[in-house]
Amino acid sequence: MGRSRRKGRVIDGILLLDKPAGITSNGALQRVKHLYGAAKAGHTGSLDPIATGVLPICFGEATKFSQFLLDADKGYIATIQFGVRTTTGDSEGEIVQEKSVPELSDEAVESYLASFRGGIDQIPSMFSAIKLNGQPLYKLARQGIEVERKSRRVTIMSLTLLERTHDQWVLDISCTKGTYVRTLAEDIGELIGCGAHVIGLRRRQAGPFGIEQTCSLSSLEGIKAENGEIGLDQALLPVSAAVADYPVIEMTALTASYFVQGQPVQIAGVKNEGLVSVYSETIEEKVFVGVGEILDDGKIAPRRLIATS
Repeated sequence: MGRSRRKGRVIDGILLLDKPAGITSNGALQRVKHLYGAAKAGHTGSLDPIATGVLPICFGEATKFSQFLLDADKGYIATIQFGVRTTTGDSEGEIVQEKSVPELSDEAVESYLASFRGGIDQIPSMFSAIKLNGQPLYKLARQGIEVERKSRRVTIMSLTLLERTHDQWVLDISCTKGTYVRTLAEDIGELIGCGAHVIGLRRRQAGPFGIEQTCSLSSLEGIKAENGEIGLDQALLPVSAAVADYPVIEMTALTASYFVQGQPVQIAGVKNEGLVSVYSETIEEKVFVGVGEILDDGKIAPRRLIATS
């Protein structure tokens, strides 16, 4: 028997969803996929159920480029409660310890924050989505199983105090991929000596995308009710938006024809290094063809290509 055809519309593009609190990232993905009637869709990096904010959802060809968004830097606004530790590091967990919170001067707070700027090592929470032998750690944790986790090196580019009370801080965080804000909160609380956990988390930035570009689930539902799926499609960004912050390389149609066949190509005057966003010149417009990597010999090798008709 032949392989069954995938159900749903073939759509290519990226939706920037403002994920609401109270649902998982996969739950949000499934609701969006259903709204669009899409055949293929995936999100680019989980947000905890308590978290809100930027959740890029890739449709069709855009799913090929989701890894570039997963690898991108992130930005968060986090509210941290001091004096209480929980099993999960956030407000969804059970309280395991309560301690009094010391009085801290502004200078002391800044000193603590300075300790976590730059490169730091984190041991991921047992309630993270990291997989061990194909099993997410949080599933093991819910069974009462704890396993050893290797520390990870991450970078906190900026860590700014926006406001604070005696036992709560609101922090603006810019960090590299793989940074666990819950772990950061717990580590700050441990350094102070009173424990801490996250009670509010909003992702304000994911790679090139900011919170001001997002759509809510309710607004999408309203658009569909009024204008149908065609109205929803107008909310999509092009596939190339996934790498909008990469240097751009333009190729002639002839050179691009070799590139899309998997061949490294030579482009005169290339001075960049690393990954680039590649476009093919046509009579009417530039066409995005994929992501390439500049090699040591100056050639550009294809790393991820978009399907072309």
